[in-house]
Amino acid sequence: MLDIGLLVRVHVDALIVAQNHMGVCDAIRRIAPVGKLAAMSAPHLPKVAGIDPEVPVSTQTPAPLTEVPGPPGAFIQDRLAGWVSDLTTLHELTERLAATSTLDTALDELLQAGAALVGARRGLLVLEPANGEGPLATRGLGLSHAELGHLETVPRAATALGRVLDGLPDTADGIAAPDLLGEQDLDPRHREVATRLGYAASYALPLAAEAAGRLGAALWLYDEPAEPAQKQRHLAGLYARYATEHLARLIELERARADVAAVAEELLPRRLPRIPGVQLAARHRTGPRGGGDWYDALPLPDRTLGLAVGSVGGSGPSAMAAMGRLRASLRAYAVMEGEDPVAVLSDLELLLRLTEPARTATALFAYCEPAARKVVLAGAGHTPPLILGDRRCEYVETTLSAPLGMLACWEAPSVEFSPAPGETVLLYTDGLLRRTGDAMDRAFARLHSAAASVPKAGRHDPAAVADHVLRTMLPDGLDRSDSTEDVVILAAHFD
Repeated sequence: MLDIGLLVRVHVDALIVAQNHMGVCDAIRRIAPVGKLAAMSAPHLPKVAGIDPEVPVSTQTPAPLTEVPGPPGAFIQDRLAGWVSDLTTLHELTERLAATSTLDTALDELLQAGAALVGARRGLLVLEPANGEGPLATRGLGLSHAELGHLETVPRAATALGRVLDGLPDTADGIAAPDLLGEQDLDPRHREVATRLGYAASYALPLAAEAAGRLGAALWLYDEPAEPAQKQRHLAGLYARYATEHLARLIELERARADVAAVAEELLPRRLPRIPGVQLAARHRTGPRGGGDWYDALPLPDRTLGLAVGSVGGSGPSAMAAMGRLRASLRAYAVMEGEDPVAVLSDLELLLRLTEPARTATALFAYCEPAARKVVLAGAGHTPPLILGDRRCEYVETTLSAPLGMLACWEAPSVEFSPAPGETVLLYTDGLLRRTGDAMDRAFARLHSAAASVPKAGRHDPAAVADHVLRTMLPDGLDRSDSTEDVVILAAHFD
């Protein structure tokens, strides 16, 4: 990893030494010819921190000075000050990139930082790992979806971005096209797209590192003929190598999260049963490490239905495996004695205590007779269901009980209630409440408010009810957060 902070401290120390030993300038003047000294003392390029991304960098370079300006030693101070400024800016940009925790935010940050470093206003980034493993993505900076579509119509071999993505030998240090429209052999389609989008120059840089390999490429666009200076290219290259390593870690993390989500989904029902008189919908959000929240809906004899939600303590593969075993066991007990939810949970508690004595779990099982609109349920340390209809929105009063595996012998009385026609029974896990970050009493009030605010037009659709509750409880991406809590919602609408 590039330690920018260490480099900054080294150059600061060097600056202090230079200020305390001004006589070094006289020694250099006696040894170096005037021409070389003039070249060394030429004003350094604009500091990276001061680059205005709206103004492209000119291709013209200032003429060398013929005499040494300023007092003795000024050129050393000026050069070291420039180094410190550039390295400080690079340190700040890498710190901002390191703070990103998702691939999307990292790609956006990389595009913006790169544009500042090379003095561009717009950009395009393509994620295309050379090994074929990992996600494919295209991100734009200052470009609309339509404009990105136009760029994709340009033949790949005719663009600097395409040559970099293909890993051609002459692209390792980036490709600058300072005057695209002035190139005689420019591809006609490329010329047409550049004219339509209003860019006249570009700079492409590979996203590659020794450990990570080649992950993709970035392209920045200039409105007028221009190209980044040598120092800007150097800083952009350092930043790109660090960014590639960071992207590789995020890609691996995204892949692991996707694998966890896939396994979690495989342990849950592939589809919900269709039973006359009731409509079902379920929503599941798993944490990055995978958790033990689950739901189930299984048809029982005489057109009855068993509904279950539960949560196994802990997270990760162990909790997911325990969740799968618990769900399979509950299905077996529900088929044998589903009309008695207390017996189902008692058998489940005994099995958990004998086979996994160090684990606890909460569960709720409901036996439903849709034709009679009758529900009998029992819960073990689980959150109470919520009934939503045109005339009421209230929690079902359940008996306080301990989670499974907490007591030597579990038993709690069942509760019976009758949903009215058009009402929806909402089962959920406590992850829905905990992800809000509120205290539990406030989270319960928030859930009640979310259910009560479901639009009347959507109250007869369990999927619309579940989606509205999820959006209201977990806005601004909280349903995709890095919380270790899983979220399960199971909605049953009675006709």
